[in-house]
Amino acid sequence: MVRGRPVRSVIRQNIIEILHYLGEGYGYQISKIYNEIFAPVTQRSIYYHLHKGVKTNELEVHNIRVEKGDYSWGESVEKIYYSLGRGAEPRGLKKVQKFVRPQEITKKKKGLLSRWRKK
Repeated sequence: MVRGRPVRSVIRQNIIEILHYLGEGYGYQISKIYNEIFAPVTQRSIYYHLHKGVKTNELEVHNIRVEKGDYSWGESVEKIYYSLGRGAEPRGLKKVQKFVRPQEITKKKKGLLSRWRKK
């Protein structure tokens, strides 16, 4: 019998499901999507499970970007983008797919429209 806390987490598995369809995402973005689909959790909990997921190889840091803007705390923000790692086992939940896929299609349409208008 294995002792101690189980390595698996429902919250982390739900984050894996979101990233399975999203591809990559940063903490605040994942938190907003998570709270729309599943029972609300705190941002602190999302960030904890993102860091824990990196340690367990379920998630990996895909990219770190510094984005400029007019924020209350300064002129830039550092966004850490996460993607699925080798240890991730997405189940392919349909409710996550229904939520994430229409947003991707909308973004692609906006991108096509903006390219068309530039010509």
